Amino acid sequence: MKITIVLPAKNEAQNITAVLQSIQSLELDAEVLVINDGSTDNTAELAELAGATVISHPYSQGNGAAIKTGARNASGEITIFMDGDGQHNPVDIPMFLEKMAEGYDMVVGARNVKSQASLLRRFGNAFYNRFATLMTGHKIDDLTSGFRAVKTNKFKKFLYLMPNGFSYPTTSTMAFFRSGFPVAYVPIHAGQRKGKSHIRLFRDGTRFFIIILRIGSLFSPMRLFLPVSISLFLLGIGYYAYTFITLHRFTNMSALLLNTSVITFLMGFLSEQVSALHYRHAEDD
Repeated sequence: MKITIVLPAKNEAQNITAVLQSIQSLELDAEVLVINDGSTDNTAELAELAGATVISHPYSQGNGAAIKTGARNASGEITIFMDGDGQHNPVDIPMFLEKMAEGYDMVVGARNVKSQASLLRRFGNAFYNRFATLMTGHKIDDLTSGFRAVKTNKFKKFLYLMPNGFSYPTTSTMAFFRSGFPVAYVPIHAGQRKGKSHIRLFRDGTRFFIIILRIGSLFSPMRLFLPVSISLFLLGIGYYAYTFITLHRFTNMSALLLNTSVITFLMGFLSEQVSALHYRHAEDD
């Protein structure tokens, strides 16, 4: 099967050559695409010198946009996405391909705990994994890992769902689970990158909440909204009982809680119908 390896890269001049040389040392029959996301250094020139095909964005559009560009231009039946900053070890690629040969449509590299750069990210990723596991009913070892192999034709079905930012791994994983495409995990160790990270704690702080919402909305919104609706309803009934006994009246707060529970339920029901529309053509060739 023909393979395409996609590396998003932004200002990775000090890393890209070593990464590409490491890929070439594997002697894979693979197309290698470097998506130059508006770099201001000579990342593109070095990638071309190292033998990769370079596709450049005229300005920085985001990691997710680079992934989508790579997927659209991939000619391989299997596409492998990995970072161009040296964190992902190309030596792991044969392990991904072996797992894909077992019949999986997506194989994700699950990072060990030591691969997480900070305690905050360890906590965040652990929370994502646990929440996504609860939502899908499948054990998810690493929801946000960017090192993954996919069946190209199936991955392309969900490009319109993917944001231009950094949450494409979450979106693609949940979309594959929702569509019934088998997903597997293989253990990897992600090294420390050289140079400066493009992720900022405060700038990307809202990612935490956005990812949680995407997990719910992309897989099964009612699994997220229904428990909230029931909790609000029980709270409203409980508060009404308390005020009826103590004040002998129905209060505005009870009405607000009960109305909010109904609105939340309806939002979940509507989101469920909208979510189903995203996957109606998942089986089409």
